[in-house]
Amino acid sequence: MSGRIVMGALAPHPPHLVYADNPKQNEPRAEGGWDVLRWGYEALRAKLKKKDYDVIIVHSPHWRTVVGHHFLGVPHFKSLSVDPIFPNLFRYHYDLKVDVPLAEAMCAEAAAQGLVTKMMRNEKFRVDYGTITACHMVNPDWDKPIVGVSANAAYDYFGNDVGDRQMIALGQAARRAVEKLGRRALVISSCSLSHRHFTTEPGVPEDMSYERIYNHNQYLWDMHVVKLLKTGKARELLDEMPDFIDQSVSEARAGSLTFLLSALGFPTQPAEVHAYGTVIGTGNAVVSWDMEAA
Repeated sequence: MSGRIVMGALAPHPPHLVYADNPKQNEPRAEGGWDVLRWGYEALRAKLKKKDYDVIIVHSPHWRTVVGHHFLGVPHFKSLSVDPIFPNLFRYHYDLKVDVPLAEAMCAEAAAQGLVTKMMRNEKFRVDYGTITACHMVNPDWDKPIVGVSANAAYDYFGNDVGDRQMIALGQAARRAVEKLGRRALVISSCSLSHRHFTTEPGVPEDMSYERIYNHNQYLWDMHVVKLLKTGKARELLDEMPDFIDQSVSEARAGSLTFLLSALGFPTQPAEVHAYGTVIGTGNAVVSWDMEAA
């Protein structure tokens, strides 16, 4: 049977969401918080329970590589991930498997597109918290292997247009590799929308009386992007992506959202928005595309 991407999801990675869920893998304990976003993830997981898929492909802004696009290339990782900004919230003991043949195929397909690529073969590599958080929130059972993809610095060194072109090619390479190897894949973008955030934390981090969007401009941009996704206008969003990145300080600057939309073939069917909410002032949307229902 030929492979295909069965679903795609925008899966933001604030570590606060894992903290608030109190999974056994995370050491700190919480009283709750950020409920709407966590309910949105619950709705997404309910959809995924009904889907037959083999692997999760995740592009994370927090595995930054200056030269080229890197792919996890070790079959098994087990270690402790500590968030460098919020070590009081996220100290997570992860144990995950990697679909190395698919990672190698994606690496080769991307290289054939003219991108600089590299397999990451260091067995002691510590998987970034953006990958771990997004994968936990979509699949807390960890019963599927993943393919982790780094965020190249093309946006920083060459500009948003160049970065988007590379991410389009990378998304196309991912889709071809999935199809050639016969995988049924979930592709996720571990990415917030607007990303200007507060620099101080309340005494009780989960005290929701402190939680709001950082500024109104960010909210307007986030709602504009959500509307484009809900109306199947992924191509229009791509056209506006450079402005969105600059004017809302968007985390899409790492390329994860463009990668996802490209891997899905810039879907024209309406996306399902499961939730929108703020975390320390950043805008986050949990969104999915059912590619088999298209």
